[in-house]
Amino acid sequence: MAFESIEKSTKIEEEEEWRRDTILPQVMKIVCSRFIVPHKDLISLLLVSPSLRRSLNSYSSLWPVIDLREYNNAGERLLAALSLARYQNVNQISLEFAQGVEDKHMELLQIKFKNSVQNLEHLNLNGCQKITDKGVEAITAACTKLKSFSIYWNVRVSDLSMTYLVKNCKNIVDLNLSGCKNISDQSLQLIANNYQHLESLNLTRCVKLTDGGLLQILCKCCALRTLNLYADSSFTDVAYKKFSLLVDLRFLDLCGAQNLSDEGLSCVAKCKNLVSLNLTCLFGIVGVTDNCLEALSKSCSNTITTLDVNGCVGIKRRSREELLQLFPHLVCFKVHS
Repeated sequence: MAFESIEKSTKIEEEEEWRRDTILPQVMKIVCSRFIVPHKDLISLLLVSPSLRRSLNSYSSLWPVIDLREYNNAGERLLAALSLARYQNVNQISLEFAQGVEDKHMELLQIKFKNSVQNLEHLNLNGCQKITDKGVEAITAACTKLKSFSIYWNVRVSDLSMTYLVKNCKNIVDLNLSGCKNISDQSLQLIANNYQHLESLNLTRCVKLTDGGLLQILCKCCALRTLNLYADSSFTDVAYKKFSLLVDLRFLDLCGAQNLSDEGLSCVAKCKNLVSLNLTCLFGIVGVTDNCLEALSKSCSNTITTLDVNGCVGIKRRSREELLQLFPHLVCFKVHS
């Protein structure tokens, strides 16, 4: 009886081990292939068991993302990750507000791991303030299939970075240069001449830009769906009058557009697919009045859901019923107090 008990116990243990080593990895494979599992959760799953770790590591399709947002020593971590077999076909890298990311890491990536990032489409360097034009040159040379490039809040990159970007990466459709204060009209001309299919552009607080540069974008990047000009107060109606060329524009942020008038906004209103329009200004946009709402209503009444005119002192308060008569689909409306 004792022998039979031991034999039964051994058999149960073998069955449990088989389930653990065979069934669990297969289940995880199915789960990961049908659902988007966050990168950090996948890393945690590696610690569950050796068998699960082996199984997950064997499927590179489960590892399209390297997410090192807000990590310390992120430059070294990135290079270490790219040395692993599971990251040989990475599609997205995020280093947003990560610490320890420098030009040298971008250069080593280009030299040692170019094959691993040859299919990279999305790169987020937001807040990586130690990256300079030199680093942008290296990373764009390595990642020539980029579609999305974001380098928010970087005062070290200049127009030279845009020269490298347009030279190396021909497929950019989403570009975030917010806070890049050394970007000038030269960069906008490069963007306009090379990215006519651009869909999203963020130029928040790019203080060197003028009407001349913006006009290049408006006349050549007619596929834009999202345009953010937050705190770019130097633009005037000279540029705003060309907004009617952006027939596919959905989201427009003109917060701080102190020189905007009803005349300019009436041209913006010709963007018949507008969904969200931000006209907030702390110091007041005195040139915009109630007339602009009438113009917007005529062109965009069927699409506008969000309209923020906080600071537009010439626009009066309206009841919810009055607003819905102008914009039947309006969900959010903000007006000055």
